[in-house]
Parts: sequence; structure tokens; C-alpha cells
Amino acid sequence: MTGKELLYVEDALGHEEYFQTRCDEIAAQISDSDLRETTEKMKRQHQQIFSSFINLLN
Repeated sequence: MTGKELLYVEDALGHEEYFQTRCDEIAAQISDSDLRETTEKMKRQHQQIFSSFINLLN
């Protein structure tokens, strides 16, 4: 993998971590249980994407 490709992967991992953090922050502020559950589901999806990236690198 080239240096530029590694930078793209690093960037993608950073975005997935950011999305997880934002979903946590937003879910903590939502009072509607259905909407909070949807936000938490989005967080789990981003965790899975992050894990998939990591598994591809191993």
C-alpha cells in the first residue's frame, strides 16, 4: 500500500471515530426514545465500518 493510500485509510478511520463520537453526543441529548435508538443504531453501524477497515489492514 502506498503512503497516499495509507493516508486515505487513516482519514476514513478518523471519520468513523468522529461519527461514533457525534452519535453518542447527540443520543445523549435526544429525549425521543425512537430517535435516540436510531442514533445509537447509527453509532453501531459506524463501529462495524471501523472494525471492517481494521480487519482489512490486519
